[in-house]
Amino acid sequence: MSAKDCGNHGHCQRRKLYRRLFAAVLTFIIVVLIVILAVWLVLRPSKPKFHLKDTSIYQLNLTAGVNLLTTVMQVTLSSRNLNDRVGIYYDNLNAFAAYKGQRITASTALPTGYQGHDDFVVWSPFLYGAAVAVAPYLAVSLNQDREAGLLLVYIKAEGRLRWKVGTWVSGHYHLQANCPAFLAIDNGKGSGSVPSFHLQQISSCSVDV
Repeated sequence: MSAKDCGNHGHCQRRKLYRRLFAAVLTFIIVVLIVILAVWLVLRPSKPKFHLKDTSIYQLNLTAGVNLLTTVMQVTLSSRNLNDRVGIYYDNLNAFAAYKGQRITASTALPTGYQGHDDFVVWSPFLYGAAVAVAPYLAVSLNQDREAGLLLVYIKAEGRLRWKVGTWVSGHYHLQANCPAFLAIDNGKGSGSVPSFHLQQISSCSVDV
């Protein structure tokens, strides 16, 4: 039977329609499977691992009576991407210091960019706090810690990240790293310098994504 004769019969038209429907359904299933695979990979990546490598407080001045704290410090943070097949884009990442739950520095922007599989990224920003008002009980606690020569602050990094799987890039996820810094006093490096505090050991950070 010729194509012309077949075109005049309803069963030939139905056969073409079935083939088109089958091709459409098959294409849809393949697309769904690809999306499911991509979502599975995105939802299962390991969080980046953050470490606090170094912390030095060069200035920690508390104005008596008005409880205004001025802080100058430098920290060194590292991040490692533990995933074998998933890359990470860091977006809008900032670091700051906190003491007993209160910020004592402003946020400092960290360089953003792409972190490949099993790659390291290291940041060494300065953190500043100029005349930050602190609660009276925090001022008392801070003075006690300074006199004891031991200080615990938390270095925090907050921002957004995106996962990259092949050519596919996810939406933004909130990132928060919280790093305890156990500091001990170093009484004046150089004559006449103000006592400073330095990190005693590398600290592992808790990370939420």
